[in-house]
Amino acid sequence: MEDKQLNEKESLELIAQMIRNTQKKMEKGSGIAFLIWGYVTIAVSLTVWYLLGKTGNPNWNFLWFAIPVIGFPVMLLTMRKKTALPKTYIDKVISYGWIVVGVSALIPSIAAAVIHDFPVLFLVVLLISIGTAITGFVIKFLPLVISGFMGMLLSILCLALRASLDSILVFAALFLLVQVIPGHILNYKS
Repeated sequence: MEDKQLNEKESLELIAQMIRNTQKKMEKGSGIAFLIWGYVTIAVSLTVWYLLGKTGNPNWNFLWFAIPVIGFPVMLLTMRKKTALPKTYIDKVISYGWIVVGVSALIPSIAAAVIHDFPVLFLVVLLISIGTAITGFVIKFLPLVISGFMGMLLSILCLALRASLDSILVFAALFLLVQVIPGHILNYKS
């Protein structure tokens, strides 16, 4: 097979076609990832909020680590069931971007386990909101962009309320805004 040199116009058309293909694939059930992580995070958040409020025992905070423990296997099972469409470069960029965001969110979570009063909820919402907005820009899906920027702006509430259990409820509400609502919209549009 011979490599063909592309001129500038052909290169731009190839990139535009890759973006269109990614948009089509992203809109076909791709809201599932947002829904999985959003609902798992909300469920764990409400559980931690309830148990901390009832018992006052800070050890319940270790339940936060249930988010990746539940989320990763559910994602793997869901992705395995999807039809195997070829991955474009744009698909890979989005996937790698979310890996970076996920690891970046996990690091402050680990720090919060050993550093008292660490603003973990603020940082996690901020990072996830950034990932959501970037994904929205890449696939040209405005609800993701808007919800991502709203999450970035409203993440400050988690910082302002961090001494209160109410910060956990705000955290859960922001995941509804940043992950669940746009995930449902994305699935509906497909």
